[in-house]
Amino acid sequence: MSLPESLPDRMRAFVAIRLASKVKDALAGLIEELSRTGRGISWVRPGNLHLTLRFLGGSVQTQRLRSLLASLEKIAAETSPFTMKVGGVGGFPSLGRPRVIWAGLKSPELVELARRVEAAAVRHGFEPEERAFAPHLTIGRVHDPRGFSHVRRVVEEARDRKFGASRTESMTLYRSILSPAGANYDALAKFGFTR
Repeated sequence: MSLPESLPDRMRAFVAIRLASKVKDALAGLIEELSRTGRGISWVRPGNLHLTLRFLGGSVQTQRLRSLLASLEKIAAETSPFTMKVGGVGGFPSLGRPRVIWAGLKSPELVELARRVEAAAVRHGFEPEERAFAPHLTIGRVHDPRGFSHVRRVVEEARDRKFGASRTESMTLYRSILSPAGANYDALAKFGFTR
């Protein structure tokens, strides 16, 4: 597997898992509900919903990404497809002063996969993550906490809401291109789980 030759020398990149359409639709409903209740929060577009296994950096050398490909391929070849349960809503670091609004994920296989991707990234020269992997989907980023008070009530009401299960059969290396309209994600390489 190889990356396209026409890539820039540096880019913003991450490894992620996409969600099943029915789960994305359920989360899109929550995002729509939340977006009507407050300001100062940027909501993730439903088409961009994903689980980040490992953020690689905002200015990663493309050559370093090329060297990581074989390790990601090997991890995928040794991984069986699995199911993640999506449910629960909260805020990081807390609902009292949130920077991120999230939906939760449960899957022991997911945690092990993230551990292996992290180990591979470190072997290829990426700095180790400072925080332990916390399985979640970012659904919103709080820019102005004054707009959060009304949203908080809806988030608390949705604390235990279930969004379904998502079958996971691959992971993808993405390039993120930031713009005033939001991020656009360009899939650079997809790694199917084949074990």
